[in-house]
Amino acid sequence: MLLSAEHLSKNYATRPLFDDVSLYLNERERIGVIGVNGTGKSTLLKILAGVETPDTGAVTVGRGTRIAYLPQNPEMHDEYTVLEQVFSGFDPAFREIHDYEVKTMLSRLGIADSGVKIGTLSGGQRKRAALAAALIQPADILILDEPTNHLDHDMVQWLEDRLTRFTGGLIMVTHDRYFLERVVTRIAELSHGRLYFYEANYSRYLELRAERCDMAAASERKRQAFLRREAEWIHRGVRARGTKSRDRIERYYALAEQDAPPADAAVRFTAVSSRLGKKLVELSDVSKSFGGRPVLSHFSYNVKRDDRIGIVGRNGAGKSTLLNLIAGRLAPDSGSVVTGETVRIGYFTQEGRELDGAARVYDFIAGIASTVRTDEGTFSASQLLERFLFSPELQYMPIARLSGGERRRLYLLSILIAAPNILLLDEPTNDLDIETLGILEDYLQTFPGAVIAVSHDRYFLDKLATSIFDVRGDGSVDCSAGNYADYLERRPVPAPEEKSRAAAKPASREPSAKAPRLSYKEQREYETIDSDIAALESEIAAVSASLEEAASDYVRLMELTEKLDGLRTRLDEKTERWVYLTELVEQIEASRGQ
Repeated sequence: MLLSAEHLSKNYATRPLFDDVSLYLNERERIGVIGVNGTGKSTLLKILAGVETPDTGAVTVGRGTRIAYLPQNPEMHDEYTVLEQVFSGFDPAFREIHDYEVKTMLSRLGIADSGVKIGTLSGGQRKRAALAAALIQPADILILDEPTNHLDHDMVQWLEDRLTRFTGGLIMVTHDRYFLERVVTRIAELSHGRLYFYEANYSRYLELRAERCDMAAASERKRQAFLRREAEWIHRGVRARGTKSRDRIERYYALAEQDAPPADAAVRFTAVSSRLGKKLVELSDVSKSFGGRPVLSHFSYNVKRDDRIGIVGRNGAGKSTLLNLIAGRLAPDSGSVVTGETVRIGYFTQEGRELDGAARVYDFIAGIASTVRTDEGTFSASQLLERFLFSPELQYMPIARLSGGERRRLYLLSILIAAPNILLLDEPTNDLDIETLGILEDYLQTFPGAVIAVSHDRYFLDKLATSIFDVRGDGSVDCSAGNYADYLERRPVPAPEEKSRAAAKPASREPSAKAPRLSYKEQREYETIDSDIAALESEIAAVSASLEEAASDYVRLMELTEKLDGLRTRLDEKTERWVYLTELVEQIEASRGQ
């Protein structure tokens, strides 16, 4: 066991998050923590990582166990370069050994220039730099809060592969359902202050959760039937003369005092839209460049009323630029963007509008619309907030005290109540919980207008999109019918030599990037690593043999077991190091041969 957390409780002011929850993590176990926004998932991870302390309970980690933690909103030094930020806290020797590996990782994460200042990066780039810092640490436990946010599809695939190969323990909060499907071995659902565990990936979790809810509902039906029957018996005036009668009455009151299973509240989206004429948005021969680099080149498209478009492409290719052109926030260099007179665009941006943290939740929404007329009737601002899971207590709370997911949900409500008839969504799934995502997807499918969404959430695109626009980054946009799975089937696959060459060399914007090379220490390490591995394997074999002989000596057995665990850990580290150095030598030889 790598980590044990027992009887944890946490409250914020008068707001309880969880009570008496316990969690255990073993080697090679990968736990996905899910739950509705605001239930305390990020707080739980902070406590497990040792960043916060629980009100009650304790977290225990194994002796010598190392933890790497990626917070939801990493704190960084704006004056540091990306490379300095990633290596902050490490000695120069560690940096020299891992310099090339980190630069390669940053390149895979879309940060080609590791010498830029942190203060110049976008929120997404900062999160990716923090992810690299967490992954490069020698760790037995990885604790990751929303690691897939701001990653494009290729980056997510790379991260999936890396975490699947990780030999330690993993605990993460993520709302990426395909990621949960392919990476985790156990799901922990935080609901109504309790943790429910499922030995399953995402699809199996859905089945097991439905079974648990059905069993809880059946138990509650039986309890209510028993209470009705016993209440009739009591009301008939039975006198509690005998012991059996008294016991029966006591059982009735004890059962009546039990709480019913808590019902899971769900966001209720209400269709609020305005009339839409025949003419929507027409893009004619549109071109746009930044710093001489073409983002869109002679692109034309007429938005249709029933469009459900998913926009994909690597980070920085120009997906948000296309949305900004459609929204009229950005003017094209050439061509035209014409918007119909009846068009009302609701634009849900990636970063979100800047919400005044001091403002109350209710005042923010009432300032946009105090009442809203829908197909289901007229709702006040307070009623709409309740439909979006903001209880009366939360409505009069400052926005600054909301969780990241709750602020995202509040921002989404502010877009929808303005009665748009075209929705532009830039990464709408970031920080929204799975329950809300499912309801949002159903709502968007029936939305009486066009929906155009930039998203890296493959599940979201498979469920919503009827066409995919692939923004290539060279000015071209590939438009294809179907959802994301259909697009993947048609997407050309790079030749094997091109893929290996792309993986071996970090992307660089500099025309004269330095060829990879071994440092002096790496050269010495490479020359001796084979013999080091052989020596470790021999020592492991000797200790294993001693274990069999010490079967009756408990103290000796514990000492040998602990030693064997340490040797195996060192062997894993040496093997991973051997793979890295061998690949680096192959890259050096390949570059010399070119």
